Amino acid sequence: MDSKKIESEIRDIKERNARVELDKKWETSWTRRLCICVLTYIVVVIYCFMIEAGSNIFLSSLVPVIGFTLSTLSLGLVRKVWEKRIKK
Repeated sequence: MDSKKIESEIRDIKERNARVELDKKWETSWTRRLCICVLTYIVVVIYCFMIEAGSNIFLSSLVPVIGFTLSTLSLGLVRKVWEKRIKK
């Protein structure tokens, strides 16, 4: 292999690693979680209006949003436990 090809491959690997790191940061970011929560809330409110779910639509629409948020917060702990078991 010539040095130009090796340098090109190293550069490609570094670029890929940077993309992967950015993807990881996005997956765990509060910005992503907040966007999903807001979009989930909007969809559930619209759905509740469509099925005429009752008088507390805005309050009851918070249930899936809170459930999602709690699940994302607890998954970090679950992952740590899982990683410890896998490494054994």
